[in-house]
Amino acid sequence: QVELVESGGGLVQAGGSLRLSCTASGRTFSSYSMGWFRQAPGKEREFVAAISRSGASTYYPASEQGRFTISRDNAKNTVYLQMNSLKPEDTAVYYCAAGGSVEVKPTLYDYWGQGTQVTVSS
Repeated sequence: QVELVESGGGLVQAGGSLRLSCTASGRTFSSYSMGWFRQAPGKEREFVAAISRSGASTYYPASEQGRFTISRDNAKNTVYLQMNSLKPEDTAVYYCAAGGSVEVKPTLYDYWGQGTQVTVSS
């Protein structure tokens, strides 16, 4: 069992930056691939980024255009999402997830955090 807690969301102006954190409980964090997803009102949950167990490999959707960076610190049981050049359309609840492999489909992850709200004003 893994418990995930996200933090770092908030209100930011367009063009600004935020860094989200997701801290996991337990001593098996390094055995999980991690992903970040987001969900805006009335929309499906959307893949944002993923990272392998060691952190050596990262994955992003093509649409992201290099604005987001996922990283992890296994010693701290934490995965991060650095978001730059934020746009109003990035407004959503952001979730981290843990799973056995790197996946873009949210249904393939086993554990989820409660989410953190990111609001980007124009």
